Amino acid sequence: MHLSENEGIEGSIFLVTGGLGFVGSALCSELIRRGAREVRTLDLRSSSPWSAHLNEIGVKSIQGDVSKNKDVAKALRRVDCVFHLASYGMSGKEMIQAGRVDEVNINGTCHVLDACFEFGVKRLVYASTYNVVFGGQEIVNGNEALPYFPMDDHVDPYGRSKSVAEQLVLKSNGRTSKKNGTRLYTCVIRPAAIYGPGEERHFPRIVSLAKLGLLAFQVGGPTVKSDWVYVDNLVLALILASMGLLDNIPGREGTPVAAGQPYFICDGSPVNTFEFIRPLLRSLDYDVPKATLDISHALLLGRIFWVIYTILYPWLNRSWLPQPFVLPSEAHKVGVTHYFSPLKAKNELGYVPMVSPQEGMSATISYWQERKRRSLDGPTIHAWCFCVIGMFAVFVLAYLPILGPVKPLSPRSMSPLQILFVASVAAHVGEAIYAWFLAKKVDPANAKGWFWQTFVLGFFSLRFLLKRARKE
Repeated sequence: MHLSENEGIEGSIFLVTGGLGFVGSALCSELIRRGAREVRTLDLRSSSPWSAHLNEIGVKSIQGDVSKNKDVAKALRRVDCVFHLASYGMSGKEMIQAGRVDEVNINGTCHVLDACFEFGVKRLVYASTYNVVFGGQEIVNGNEALPYFPMDDHVDPYGRSKSVAEQLVLKSNGRTSKKNGTRLYTCVIRPAAIYGPGEERHFPRIVSLAKLGLLAFQVGGPTVKSDWVYVDNLVLALILASMGLLDNIPGREGTPVAAGQPYFICDGSPVNTFEFIRPLLRSLDYDVPKATLDISHALLLGRIFWVIYTILYPWLNRSWLPQPFVLPSEAHKVGVTHYFSPLKAKNELGYVPMVSPQEGMSATISYWQERKRRSLDGPTIHAWCFCVIGMFAVFVLAYLPILGPVKPLSPRSMSPLQILFVASVAAHVGEAIYAWFLAKKVDPANAKGWFWQTFVLGFFSLRFLLKRARKE
């Protein structure tokens, strides 16, 4: 398919569901750059890290929920093409909320399809997932001829719901609009794990675990491989897919090349996940996991966390509840080989990754280095436990004897443990005050955080600030 860069974009109106997210915002920016007449987003959030930029370039943001028919209908009026990216339950705590997963991924997709038929939308590109065909079995260089993974065998509601939604989208291809008799053409993009500067799901969780010293092992052996896709490459694929749904291309009038088709999209370089993230972790001075956990043990650990977080279901949306360490489908993703060929997308859509994995990781590393420089750094969870528990133990032994009341203390009557505790507290206070003044010079935005962290941890915290001061 050989079309101009802006074919089907100039003069057209687009809606991007989930448009305030990482991929959605990048897609909106590219549509504006290519001359779209109007770009709208439909997102549950009122703002995101990309909102200000989208407002500046003229993207119209509509706050709404795809699981509510009236919100979808409001956003789709007069639209020429829809990119349906909104989803729920891809990873972490969201996975366990089966009701919300189905509500957004299945019901939301039904609402989008209904609105497309009602208002005569001509093109719909749906962002799906590898999980519609992958469920823990090894797949080497797979393609679009693979059957859907059995519905009842999915270990989480996300893969099952996306499979249902994808099949609804593809079966709706070619249906006639109720409004003006136009046909709706649909296709599906199945992206690999997405990465890039600002990515919200995979790398923040990995980096957070590494910072705390909890990324203790890798799942599966070093020969396990899977796909990744850089955000700009995915945006390119989405735009090419929308062009592939045009029904006025010379030689293919009425028969768009992408109509009713799924496409696997990746960088085309399958790699071991832990080897892929190794340069990032090293650039941030975090330890790379050396031990290996067998996939069967990782699955057992994932099931244990699933049970625990199911019990904690009423509090899953609370910010104080951390993400589970691993869940079963996440163990499959990093511990079982599964990668796919983007050859069909290349032959039919003209998709060729514009950013190499090396270039993509380099940009991602630069982003995370700058993000680390602007944030409060600190020791691992082991140092926190050692310091907090140690100080508490010294206090208990010094001032809370098992028998008898606490006697009034004078410097001469203090025991060695009491002297140790008082000296430790004094040292922590002194280090905290020093950290406050030093942070005012080298990291003023986080001065208060450095003070309190150093007050609790003492030199365990102060050494990170001193290291930052030397770099400055």
